[in-house]
Amino acid sequence: MKSMTCDQLAGPCDLRHRGKSADVVIKAQDAHLREVVAAGDATHQAALDAMDGRWKHPVAGMKWYRKAKRDFAALPDE
Repeated sequence: MKSMTCDQLAGPCDLRHRGKSADVVIKAQDAHLREVVAAGDATHQAALDAMDGRWKHPVAGMKWYRKAKRDFAALPDE
């Protein structure tokens, strides 16, 4: 199990997402961003917009995704 913060995934806070794979952590970040923005937290809006935009631009989105996966792989197990 490893963890990454919202900040490490291009968000504005230090909430930790834990998972066995980068994909689990990335999905948790996506859910976190949607949840807090829906609750009125404007500080996360830019990160949510960026995450949504990554999937509209596959080349740039894959660059971010590969970097997040490499960063996750480099982390020590908890």
